[in-house]
Amino acid sequence: MTELWVQRTGVRRYTGHSSRGATVLVGSEDVEGVFTPGELLKIALAACTGMSSDRPLTRRLGDDYDATIRVSGAADRENEVYPRLDETLEIDLSELDPEAAQRLLVVVERAVDAVCTVGRTIKAGAQVQLRIDTD
Repeated sequence: MTELWVQRTGVRRYTGHSSRGATVLVGSEDVEGVFTPGELLKIALAACTGMSSDRPLTRRLGDDYDATIRVSGAADRENEVYPRLDETLEIDLSELDPEAAQRLLVVVERAVDAVCTVGRTIKAGAQVQLRIDTD
């Protein structure tokens, strides 16, 4: 199982790490060159949607299809939640006839609903348990 952790590197600035060697810079909106935690949540959702839809789209469109998944959602700062996240999958289906394109979209939506762990977790609501270790 991949280990994940963040280390503080400055005021409201962290570096996220994985045991597989990946890193990501995290911080507040006023810090250049970093993602905010909320932005990472949204990117994780969009990436999960893309990866979940990859197989059906590859089967129908081939390995080289282009896709962009845009994601947005304003924070409710009073309650510190994102009450709604909106995703848009941008893909060119002009080579398909309208019926085939519609069938593919249904398959894609079903695939995302079935296997996008991030989206399913957000929709279901996850329990989070914080433990604090001190020296």
